[in-house]
Amino acid sequence: MKKALFLLLVFALGFLHHQANAQTTTIKKGKYTLRFVNQDPTFDPAIQDKLVNAFFKVYPKEAKRFNKKTVKTVTLTIDTAYAGVAYAHDGKITIASKWLQKRPGDIDVITHEAMHLVQAYPPSSGPGWLTEGIADYVRHVYGVDNAGANWSLPDLTEKHHYTNSYRITARFLLWAEKKVNKKLVDTLDAHMRNQTYTPEVWQALTGKTVDELWEAYKANPAI
Repeated sequence: MKKALFLLLVFALGFLHHQANAQTTTIKKGKYTLRFVNQDPTFDPAIQDKLVNAFFKVYPKEAKRFNKKTVKTVTLTIDTAYAGVAYAHDGKITIASKWLQKRPGDIDVITHEAMHLVQAYPPSSGPGWLTEGIADYVRHVYGVDNAGANWSLPDLTEKHHYTNSYRITARFLLWAEKKVNKKLVDTLDAHMRNQTYTPEVWQALTGKTVDELWEAYKANPAI
């Protein structure tokens, strides 16, 4: 018990020290505010500027198209402890400083994560592959420098399936939007947010089940 309390105290002190050394900058443009919290003293200011500029370029566009009620104040944290790439929830975006040290050109990670705030899907609103597919579709459409990150939608292969998520699903959505229903992504997004998504939605929007639509995509995947 004493050991557990000691470890908890060490963790708490470390966290407080971590937070005390973080630098916070608040930027407001129009109706949106970004709180930029930098925990990494070695973080390149040029990358910070690019992230801030990308946020204010893409977030209003995402909000206007998909969800005008999205949060107006966002906290972006460059996290020195997080071992992943990035995540977003409840008005907060976290990006691992180690990731940006490794991939400084991946500015549009913020385009993807900001879309998750716009999505604001409730629990059990629909499949995770569609959530991530829509976010990467948005990165493709609104990204400020995907080429600089060597990021693009992959050509279809036999191993792909619409449930693979991320870029694979995003390309399928882009194809279906261009070939079948130009409002498909918008409507799927709204169904997810309103918790009205069912697999039957695909039939109503495209005239095909999602599996039938995938077969049509495989037969002629050009976009």
